[in-house]
Amino acid sequence: MRVELQTDGGVAYFPGLNKPVVVDSADLPKEQADKFDQLLEQARLFEQPAAPRSVPKGAVDMRRYTLTVQGGGRSRTVRLADPIEDPNLQALVDFLQDQRIAQARGSASSPPAKPQ
Repeated sequence: MRVELQTDGGVAYFPGLNKPVVVDSADLPKEQADKFDQLLEQARLFEQPAAPRSVPKGAVDMRRYTLTVQGGGRSRTVRLADPIEDPNLQALVDFLQDQRIAQARGSASSPPAKPQ
């Protein structure tokens, strides 16, 4: 499965710092891939409504999340807003945000390309 998470909004939103994170279970170490697959199964993204039924009062300053999942010949986009009430969806968003941090650290620690 492949999931893209786009985050926007919130009090301290900086578009340049909120690049989408893409996580593909095929690219993760086995232990993380198993956890990711479990989170995806529990979150039931293919069964979720495309957008929240109602936006909580004061949500103008809340973060919004767009999750796009692809796998098994299917694709689905789900939009969420803080606070995420479903603990399974929250756990998936947390995992994806952790992956964003790990990816940023990985690219920051990569040596610069050598000039040709």
